Amino acid sequence: MITQTLSDAKILSEKIVGTFATPRFCREKKIEIGESLHLLENNPMVTECIEILSSRLNSYGHGLSHALKVAIDAGAIILIERQDAIKAGNVKRAVVLAHMAGILHDIKRSDKNHARRGAEEARKILRGFDLTDNEQKSVVDAIGNHEAFHPCAPLSDPDAQLLSDALYDADKFRWGPDNFTEMIWDISDILNISIEILLAHFPAGLKTLEKIIDTFRTSTGREYGPDFIALGLKIGESLYKELGKEHLRLSPPQAGGEHI
Repeated sequence: MITQTLSDAKILSEKIVGTFATPRFCREKKIEIGESLHLLENNPMVTECIEILSSRLNSYGHGLSHALKVAIDAGAIILIERQDAIKAGNVKRAVVLAHMAGILHDIKRSDKNHARRGAEEARKILRGFDLTDNEQKSVVDAIGNHEAFHPCAPLSDPDAQLLSDALYDADKFRWGPDNFTEMIWDISDILNISIEILLAHFPAGLKTLEKIIDTFRTSTGREYGPDFIALGLKIGESLYKELGKEHLRLSPPQAGGEHI
């Protein structure tokens, strides 16, 4: 396949992703992921958050699909981390808070300092919800703490800290295969980035991806996060190699006989 457009490149990327195994988290934690999904689909406050996000989609490559995956995995992490209290009523409530944080975390993704701006916007949105002041603050604080390579404000409440850490880890899980099936193509499309520009930025992007490995915050994230990132790196390296080959075939020779 000759890769002439971003659409062609995305198809190639999806084919490469399909040759790799599903991340371990998705295989080994199906029960928790399924329970999280069930709770997400049956809570009216989460549904309202989804409707709000859907009405405001301008999220710089991080749309509804991304938000839903983050929400479901954040909820699953809460369930895994709180296995000792699984029968307590507040566990399901904590999962719902994780869902709301996951849905709203990138609502200001197009803005500078999007985590802080997203937290400010979430605070406004959640004023009308049936949440306690502490619950609202926990969701807002989690959103404010979710950006990679930025200072993370420690939280005094252990449940709020777990929510914050679960949101961060679920968001960074997306830096694995999802990065090459959805995110870079959505961003490239929005910014009208060419294949040439994409290739020029690829090595730096892979180095950034590698740096995320040591930033996971929950025990679940530290267990499964590196597997997501390792897969992402392998996929990214394979894609870069294939796109580079096809770019050379497509590029006209320069006067000196070399390709661009």
